[in-house]
Amino acid sequence: MAIKKILTEPNKLLRQISKPVEKVGDEERKLMDDMLETMYSSNGIGLAAIQIGIAKRIIVLDISKEPETKSPMYFVNPVIINKNNEKTTYEEGCLSVPNQFAEIERPNKCQIDYLDYNGMKKNLQAEGLLATCIQHEMDHLEGILFIDYLSKLKKTMIIKKLSKQKVKSDRIVV
Repeated sequence: MAIKKILTEPNKLLRQISKPVEKVGDEERKLMDDMLETMYSSNGIGLAAIQIGIAKRIIVLDISKEPETKSPMYFVNPVIINKNNEKTTYEEGCLSVPNQFAEIERPNKCQIDYLDYNGMKKNLQAEGLLATCIQHEMDHLEGILFIDYLSKLKKTMIIKKLSKQKVKSDRIVV
């Protein structure tokens, strides 16, 4: 397993629509293992493959609170087949939008079809934080970030702040 570099906004790759996976093989399982390790090392609870520069429809999640009770979940080619009309609001953050948080309203329940780590067809009824996290990560597969739900002004301010941070981090001090 390897820790990968997480792309941060602004980055054109993050706005790309991810491609479906033909079959879940060793390459995809290695990618999911790397994604999980990358997510854990960054203290995240979800990660989409596009966030590490790979435009495949793969996400990993682990919303367990305690490190000793890890409960990783793997979703290949996830499709939301039903969303609840009831909404819930969570303060969301994103590994690709570092140190920025905003309250985002989403359906509080969703049902998804997907392939698991071994390529088996699965169906999941998710609610609460899990439903929010799945929807957040699935947005990445469509080139959407949580800041896209904010007002134009808030979004622009966040992107400017992130752009300045990127310029600073590219400096080399010898």
